[in-house]
Amino acid sequence: MSDPDPQGLPSEGDGTRAVRAGLPEPVKYEPTLPGPVFAAHFHLPGEPTGPYTYGRDENPTWTLLERAVGELEAPGEDGVETLVFASGMAAISSVLFSQLRSGDAVVLPGDGYQALPLVRAQLEAYGIEVRTAPTGGDAQLGVLDGAKLLWIETPSNPGLDVCDIRRLASEAHARGALVAVDNTLATPLGQRPLELGADFSVASGTKQLTGHGDLLLGYVTGRDAEAMSAVRRWRKVVGAIPGPMEAWLAHRSLATLHLRVERQSANALAVAEALRDRPEELGVRYPGLPADPSYAIASRQMRRYGCVVSFTLPTRARAERFLDTLRLVDDATSFGGVRSTAERRGRWGGDAVPEGFIRMSVGAEDPEDLVADLQRALDESAG
Repeated sequence: MSDPDPQGLPSEGDGTRAVRAGLPEPVKYEPTLPGPVFAAHFHLPGEPTGPYTYGRDENPTWTLLERAVGELEAPGEDGVETLVFASGMAAISSVLFSQLRSGDAVVLPGDGYQALPLVRAQLEAYGIEVRTAPTGGDAQLGVLDGAKLLWIETPSNPGLDVCDIRRLASEAHARGALVAVDNTLATPLGQRPLELGADFSVASGTKQLTGHGDLLLGYVTGRDAEAMSAVRRWRKVVGAIPGPMEAWLAHRSLATLHLRVERQSANALAVAEALRDRPEELGVRYPGLPADPSYAIASRQMRRYGCVVSFTLPTRARAERFLDTLRLVDDATSFGGVRSTAERRGRWGGDAVPEGFIRMSVGAEDPEDLVADLQRALDESAG
């Protein structure tokens, strides 16, 4: 899917952009994507005025990945900066703790990622007021007055509610607040928060961005130079930096992002439709289902609906039997990988979900095989 540039000229589509994102100019006899640079220090005669001085500050492998992610999050836009981190939580923490001070107020989603309660406790320990409200219905607007930062997670994890990013960002800016959007579940090929008015797009690259379940990574993309300078300083002070190998693997994986996102989104819709049509009521949630409560808003701001489907079985025991019976779906946490996974989300204790709530990450298998496996496991676990 191609987007016109500001001059109305044809521009690259998502697939072309993902394949070529962040690549250096071609040099004869050099690889198209240079290998990882393993260096703690660099030759540094004289004054340290060059780009690479010490391995905690910058690395050429990070630079290429950061450029690539920036091209996906804000294609064709100048003045946008991306910083990569050791994990998604490192990226999340970098925004919160670099922008907030004692006495400030922040608005978090009450139904977001299960580690947010840990973040809340740390914020409050630093004298920062934390307010929460659900994602659905743009409820965070109701507690926004006087806040310094609004943190949005849409679609929410694991409930898959959606809020109107453009509306919330506009209202937040009118009240003097910054806006950060956790874009992990959507990926830059699903939605672009900066285009919708956000100041920061934050994500865990551990998930679908890299898609193979073999590395931890996070990133922050923003257009405000002063705000991003504070994020960069936080990364330097804390040392929450990715290894060169992880950064290189992530960049390599971006080349297949478009293929994976297209396939997994199509598979997720097929799975959601099959679950919806079961004779038993499963409370299926997927933003791409026309009858889903999130569909109307998601359709206005998302270009693809993601790979996560949720549903609820009546009891914990039934959910565990179901997971044990699956053959093509691994019982594992996280999401976004090419191999399908599912888990009883309540086992972690951080999400306000029923005991039988299942979060499924739909992979790139043949959809007919996935649906058949799910149907069989549901039937067999019902007895």
